[in-house]
Amino acid sequence: MPLHFSPKSLDVAWMPNLQEEIRDAYARLVATRDRVEGGELGWSELAGFFAEDAVFVDPAWGRVQGRPAIQRFMQESMAGLEGWTFPHLWTMVEGTRLVSAWMNRLPGQRADGTFYEVPGLSVMEYAGDGLFASEYDHLNMVHVFEVMQESGWKPTGKLNIPPNPVPR
Repeated sequence: MPLHFSPKSLDVAWMPNLQEEIRDAYARLVATRDRVEGGELGWSELAGFFAEDAVFVDPAWGRVQGRPAIQRFMQESMAGLEGWTFPHLWTMVEGTRLVSAWMNRLPGQRADGTFYEVPGLSVMEYAGDGLFASEYDHLNMVHVFEVMQESGWKPTGKLNIPPNPVPR
């Protein structure tokens, strides 16, 4: 099955404010993620921003398809990572595609005040109605592990490991 998902009911020619709609949907997702990071909500809440048949691809956990599976993935993959945040840096929109840059920030700071963090990118396809059809996250997992080791980070609770084999 190809990674690219073409929105079924989205006619770009008839939506002059499509970019604004996509940016607004993503801003709501980021605001919800901020609430999750603050402990107000659980990670599974983010699945509500995805279409019923959406595809999510994570560099460590692989491909997940369907809102219920995305909901489970969000909850399972973030267990033990309390205190990690994902500050938003920038967003670009072209057609129905959104690309966003963010940091994968671990708790704590170095002696010089800099954060333990690794940059990441999300490539998302918009499905319409405030929902995304797909998300493909890109980050260097070796760099993440190096920063984890440098920081001395330890899980706050039970840490789940990705499936083996990882579905690609």
